[in-house]
Amino acid sequence: MRTKAVPNWRERATSAADVLSHVRSGTSVFLHGACATPTPLLHALAARNDLEDVRLYHLHTAGDAPFAEPEQAGRLRSVSLFTGAPLRKAIAEGRADFMPIFLSDIPALFASGRVPLDAALVQLSPPDAHGMCSLGTSVDTAKAAADHARIVLAEINEQMPRTHGNTVVPFERVTAFVHTDRPLHEHPAEPEGGVEARIGEVVAALVEDGSTLQMGIGSIPDAVLRRLHDKNDLGVHTEMFSDGLIPLVEAGVVTNRLKKIHPQRIVTSFVAGTRKLFDFVHDNPLVEFHTCDSTNDTALIRKNDRVVAINSALQVDLTGQVCADSIGHRIFSGIGGQMDFMRGAALSRGGKPILAFPSTASGGKLSRIVVALEPGAGVVTTRGHVHWVATEYGAVNLHGKTLRERGEALIAIAHPDFRAELARDLAAIRHFPVAGS
Repeated sequence: MRTKAVPNWRERATSAADVLSHVRSGTSVFLHGACATPTPLLHALAARNDLEDVRLYHLHTAGDAPFAEPEQAGRLRSVSLFTGAPLRKAIAEGRADFMPIFLSDIPALFASGRVPLDAALVQLSPPDAHGMCSLGTSVDTAKAAADHARIVLAEINEQMPRTHGNTVVPFERVTAFVHTDRPLHEHPAEPEGGVEARIGEVVAALVEDGSTLQMGIGSIPDAVLRRLHDKNDLGVHTEMFSDGLIPLVEAGVVTNRLKKIHPQRIVTSFVAGTRKLFDFVHDNPLVEFHTCDSTNDTALIRKNDRVVAINSALQVDLTGQVCADSIGHRIFSGIGGQMDFMRGAALSRGGKPILAFPSTASGGKLSRIVVALEPGAGVVTTRGHVHWVATEYGAVNLHGKTLRERGEALIAIAHPDFRAELARDLAAIRHFPVAGS
């Protein structure tokens, strides 16, 4: 395909209201998410009072969510494919929907037409000399949406980083756009407490030289990253990363030299962090963004050696079942890519799938290691897939252990205040004496 520059492209911009005039009642619309959330378009969409029965498909969005307010009932209906804080209340109250699905399966929903998209609302970088825009900080499911939606409606933001990899959206593909020059939504690092620091030490001890990392966002992944400066030749093949990775790259700890898949490159599908992170990925050929059906493809993940996948959990029962998407029936997040990377790491030569979380919740009142998951809790990772589990009290490998052995191992890393009760429950359920009961 021949490409060319787009002179005077800014003159073609319209208002956000004019851009959203292309959305019709009874249609399905994709919303770009995370730091790339096109907030001006979302507000313009929510301001439309003439729409009915518009379904909005999205991952977690940043900023407020006016499209999910009570007054939008019957007009706009949110469908979270991974839930963020702005949508939890709406889902709990029945004003929005949640779809449980592996992140790696979402692009095929759009490409196959199983979820037919009439429009994709995305945030893009300005077109380059070849007339190509970039999806910037979030390629994940947005690339499939932009490729397969009937029309693309965009916010073209001067401050959106131009990223490398499979990120391109031709300017000529954009039906209408609003031109902005505003900061992206930021996700600052969470403070590190004593519990997070100890978990960071426990997990970092499991990381060997030459490992390929997958990590999420939050205080625990950041705590682990801060404690990897004594490692050598680490690689990164992940679903996402944040600011915490940058010091390891700058210190020469992350080299990607030993990776089998995309050697010499950091591979991700999206990033979430601060301006420092956006500047780091802007026009950086060492960072490649790919769609999440590629980054989260178990067949690709396993080809790298010593894959260390670091994920979290809300609850783990004494058999090893992992709830990571809900608190009982109340949806908290989503399936995401946890299972993709847990399995991929397990199949990797020398790989270590790790679940890392504080031993308690609600200020120490509740144990996250429980005899049974709450009614309604979603099993994101099955007990057959679980290997390493880590809290501030240590790490245990459940792989190859019996139900009794698993229960005893998990009790050993539970908070001391709950160990005796858990041991009594385990003894009653499994009909054998348990040490300490």
